[in-house]
Amino acid sequence: MLISQGTARNERINLKLACWLALIAGALNAAAFYAVGFFSANMTGNVSALSDHLATQQWGPGFFFLSIVITFIFGASVSTLLINAGRRRGIAGIYAYSILVEAVFLAILGTADIWLFTTWQAPMLTLGLAFLMGLQNATVTRISDARVRTTHVSGMATDIGIELGVAFDIIRGREPNSHAAENRSRLKLHFWTIAAFLVGGILGVIVFRLIGSYLLLACAALLFLIAADGLRRGRSSFATTASRRVRKR
Repeated sequence: MLISQGTARNERINLKLACWLALIAGALNAAAFYAVGFFSANMTGNVSALSDHLATQQWGPGFFFLSIVITFIFGASVSTLLINAGRRRGIAGIYAYSILVEAVFLAILGTADIWLFTTWQAPMLTLGLAFLMGLQNATVTRISDARVRTTHVSGMATDIGIELGVAFDIIRGREPNSHAAENRSRLKLHFWTIAAFLVGGILGVIVFRLIGSYLLLACAALLFLIAADGLRRGRSSFATTASRRVRKR
């Protein structure tokens, strides 16, 4: 999921990556909203709330929503810098390392949320998850060439609408039938991404009500397993390539 790039990727790999990470992102976003009443990855809503508070001169709340947006962008920037540095050095598992960073910071955030006073819970949880959602979304956007986004569904919903329109034109004969397979593939990817985000949100709230912030640690463990699998496959791929080069010599 986190190794293949460019033409080496296929829809099965993208679908698997999208479903797992959208499931986790949906759980974290819904649980955080249930706990503190703020969304960490919905930048459309956060910018709208920022506009509302600025227009009504509510500077304190406005600054907080601005902080969420900036923190999300910062997370995406950190992911990009990490990936760019890894690609320059030829690190095959750099995308897996990015998800590993997310897992580590999520575990730290979950531990802090368990032990810190509740007065710090809302800003810490919201901003912490905003950073991690920005990091995750930038990672999957880069590795999938922008075909997959996992932390919010606005883009996916738009893509479903586009592909449904294309499908309608194909059925009417207004678009070449040769586009049908790709159209179905994209519809499948976008539909299951949203479905995974929805299911993750439902499970996130249910589990959060049962175990509280230990949900963050559980999600961190899942991310760690996903990253570890990517790193293992990356080392295997590197070893195979190196062995082939030796035989050629």
